Amino acid sequence: MDLHNNISAKRLISPIAAGTTGTGKTSAAALGDRQGYAGVEIIFDFGTLTATNATVTVTLLEGDVTGTMTSVADADLIGTETLAGLAAAATRTSGVSKNVTKRLGYKGAKRYVQAKMVNTVTAAIPVAATMILFRPGVAPVANP
Repeated sequence: MDLHNNISAKRLISPIAAGTTGTGKTSAAALGDRQGYAGVEIIFDFGTLTATNATVTVTLLEGDVTGTMTSVADADLIGTETLAGLAAAATRTSGVSKNVTKRLGYKGAKRYVQAKMVNTVTAAIPVAATMILFRPGVAPVANP
């Protein structure tokens, strides 16, 4: 299958230092429109982190209109929000609990999907999120 012509990548959360005193304050969130695509995969990027007690909670919301977003039911997720987030760790290991990329799929029917990333400590954690839209109604998908 030709992946390149059958996906679209959209930035959801621009790279930001999410922290209770950082640029991102306590969270970073953004809304994505999946109109014209049957599937969504959210890619979450986490940067360098030294605080062992830090957690970044990932939450996915959905809605038919942008003003009424609700939590996505677990049955409409591929993977879990817990696994897509960053847990506290006794030691931070690159590729596992820092400097790591994680993902979460959405298979629900709502038009809009919103990703939230909430940091629990004052130390800023570099985070970002990208939405991959796939199974387009019309292909090939224009680049970019």
